[in-house]
Amino acid sequence: MEPYSCDTFVALPPATVGNRVIFGKNSDRLFDEVQEVIYCPAAVHNDLGKRLKCTYIEIDQVPETYAVVLSRPAWLWGAEMGANEHGVCIGNEAVWGRENVSKEEALLGMDLVRLGLERADTAEKALDVIVDLLEKYGQGGNCAEGEEFSYYNSFLIADRNEAWILETSGKYWAAEKVQGMNNCLQFDL
Repeated sequence: MEPYSCDTFVALPPATVGNRVIFGKNSDRLFDEVQEVIYCPAAVHNDLGKRLKCTYIEIDQVPETYAVVLSRPAWLWGAEMGANEHGVCIGNEAVWGRENVSKEEALLGMDLVRLGLERADTAEKALDVIVDLLEKYGQGGNCAEGEEFSYYNSFLIADRNEAWILETSGKYWAAEKVQGMNNCLQFDL
């Protein structure tokens, strides 16, 4: 699979009318890959001994998850983009750095999008959720159905008050609060 242009943007006050936050993302997935939009209601998970099955691996479940709307390739558990009941929005992008991309199955960047949305009520907390899971479980595995394609991830995470850029390579990461304008990789990973 050849990489195409997958873009995510956020506009923050005072650059917006009415001090609104505008978040957007397009997807460059394969043309014949089914992309579905789903709603997952908030849930209480009483059986904390039960593991959560993500795309490739199982991880620890949390006591409560928030309601989310997700846009995702139908074949996987995670999401390319989404929003939760608290107004947190996350989108991911494929990136390549100095670290060789792991084909070993771990969390996909798309799993991390969904987990950040389900487990955090602010952008900064979503950043912390993603970083903690990245450090604990790593990222890796095939990111396309029917052909071999793996990559690391950059995330744009926003809520009604702020936005963050998180860039990753393996278990390495760097994050920065969005200030002003930018249109390229921020860190030398």
